[in-house]
Amino acid sequence: MTDHAPRPKPGILEIAPYVAGKQKALGFDRPVKLSANENPLGCSPAAREAYLAAADRVHLYPDPRATALREAMAAAWDLEPERLVFGCGSDELFGLICNAYVEPGDNVVQGEFGFFAYRIAIRAAGGEVRFAPQPELSFDVDEIPRCVDDRTRVVFLDNPGNPTGTWLKGRDIRRLHAALPGNVLLVLDAAYGDFARFDPDYEDGLDLAREADNVVVTGTFSKIHGLASLRVGWGYGPEEIVGALDRIRPPFNTSVQGQAAATAALGDADFVRRTLALVEAERPKLAGTLTALGLDVPTSAANFVLAGFGERARHGAAEVDAALTARGVLVRGLRNYGLPNHLRITVGLPDENRAFLDAITEVLSG
Repeated sequence: MTDHAPRPKPGILEIAPYVAGKQKALGFDRPVKLSANENPLGCSPAAREAYLAAADRVHLYPDPRATALREAMAAAWDLEPERLVFGCGSDELFGLICNAYVEPGDNVVQGEFGFFAYRIAIRAAGGEVRFAPQPELSFDVDEIPRCVDDRTRVVFLDNPGNPTGTWLKGRDIRRLHAALPGNVLLVLDAAYGDFARFDPDYEDGLDLAREADNVVVTGTFSKIHGLASLRVGWGYGPEEIVGALDRIRPPFNTSVQGQAAATAALGDADFVRRTLALVEAERPKLAGTLTALGLDVPTSAANFVLAGFGERARHGAAEVDAALTARGVLVRGLRNYGLPNHLRITVGLPDENRAFLDAITEVLSG
């Protein structure tokens, strides 16, 4: 690049790009893909029909307010429609939040193993990322406020966490919120919150966001609703914050087909129940077998499990990851998260989970 060529602003080229989960394995047309936390049941039949029915509107701009989806969400979850904002996945909302509230010299706090998209959004806005320690892979409510100072603008908290699967109870979230200054925005990322309902003390944060001036909850239709490719995320918070995000939100950021499918998905309670039943039946099988193989597996409240290759393990995570890929089984390596000796495994269909467990048992016993 010459001295006269365009250059990005300082810090952009220092941002590590997001690394997606593996999609291919050499020699396998249809590998067992447990690398991206996708819904193995697909999506709601009603959502699929709505998507196909919207195909004849592909030449039209989408409703910039996502009115039908907005009204459906408000009715289904007893929310105020004017306090909702929609994004091209929840990732876009993280970027909007940082663009709206973070300036160069400001800092944002997240867990040391928090979702990777946070740090990209923070650094793109010119902010400093502060990593709150996560002892035992779990959030420490007392550690996060210690990272906050007068230049802190946002705290990102994924609950349940990705890639750890660990979670905080509602009372801990409220204690954390009470410890933060009123001018610090607490973003509760509930992308995996639907899978944590087995814990009666889990809270998605919507009630807190309704009460507080500095709390936003985000979510997605990619996980339990199985609409990952349509990229529909949502946020709920105070009107003042939502209004600020709407001012810089691209006007047509969610598609006609995405809005239609997401609206239909909200009405298919049976599909949600079937997804939860699958995860709740298969998740403990994965965790139990991996633990028996000598791996460290924290209890997960998400649609995946985390496996740590500690002192009891005969092989390292990278070695096992490569061996699984060679057998046509794809899982998620986590070196970029600072967890080089861990793998994340999505809960798949029973035969997919069995294929994974057979493969890893063979690898670890070899």
